[in-house]
Amino acid sequence: QVQLVESGGGLVQAGGSLRLSCAASGRTFSDFPMGWFRQAPGKEREFVVSYNWSPSSTVYADSVKGRFTISRDNAKNTVYLQMNSLKPEDTAVYYCGRKREYYRNIYSPSAYDCWGQGTQVTVSS
Repeated sequence: QVQLVESGGGLVQAGGSLRLSCAASGRTFSDFPMGWFRQAPGKEREFVVSYNWSPSSTVYADSVKGRFTISRDNAKNTVYLQMNSLKPEDTAVYYCGRKREYYRNIYSPSAYDCWGQGTQVTVSS
C-alpha cells in the first residue's frame, strides 16, 4: 500500500511562491498517476492538477494554469507543486492523492485515494 505525505505549506503574501512536496512510500511513484487537490474551509475538495508522468498528460485547473507547475524527483520518490503568483483565493489545505484505476473523472476527488494529511497554504492580501 502506498503512503503519501505532503509538506511545504505556509504563510505567504499575495504574489509570492511556495513549493509543496508529496513524498510517496510503499510504492514507486511512477507506478500510478496522481493528483493535487485543495480544500478551503466550508468548501468541497477542489481539483488542482492531475499528473500521469508526462507533460502531455498533465492537466491543470483553469484557476492555476500558468501559475502552478508540477514536477518530480524520481530519486526521492517525490512530486512537487511549484506555486507562483499566489492569490488569497489559493488559501486552502492542499492534498495529494493516488489516482484510482478505472476511475475516469480526473477532476473528482472520488477518483483518488491514499490521501496524505494535507499541508496548509495561507496567502495574505
